[in-house]
Amino acid sequence: MACFLAPASVAIITTVFRKKFSKAWHINWLNTMIWGGTIGLAVEHIAHQEIVPWFPFLSAMSNHADTMVMLKEIASVGIPMTLALVFVWAVMVVVYEKAITSSRSPIKNALQ
Repeated sequence: MACFLAPASVAIITTVFRKKFSKAWHINWLNTMIWGGTIGLAVEHIAHQEIVPWFPFLSAMSNHADTMVMLKEIASVGIPMTLALVFVWAVMVVVYEKAITSSRSPIKNALQ
């Protein structure tokens, strides 16, 4: 229903503050991954008419019983999905930085 709101909120924060992050963190990688996921989920929710072009925009918000289901979905699907994306990004950064560091190793360069 609204699981895309969790990654969307992280995407907004990382986009707004992207210049505050060190270049070594490759925050643009995270932004690309998280915005792509958010847009994909939003399109899927539009296709299933869970996002509508009239107020309150989320179909689950029009019924109080559905609102609780929506909040549970954000907590059980949106947040774990966002954490998984951040974890994959962190692994990518660590692997990339290790590969760059090892390719600049003076010992490795001396052996070549």
